[in-house]
Amino acid sequence: MEEHINKTIAYSQESYPPVPTRATRFWRAFIPWQMYRWVVLNIKILRIVAGGHS
Repeated sequence: MEEHINKTIAYSQESYPPVPTRATRFWRAFIPWQMYRWVVLNIKILRIVAGGHS
């Protein structure tokens, strides 16, 4: 039986993370979207905390 081992060569293209797409960069910098996500996250945290106190 042959064992196939994947080895990553240092400093090759596979060693680096993928570059974000144009859409990803847009949504990361779009302030209204960030405010919406902040509110959603805080509501989730509030539900967890409130559920632990009942």
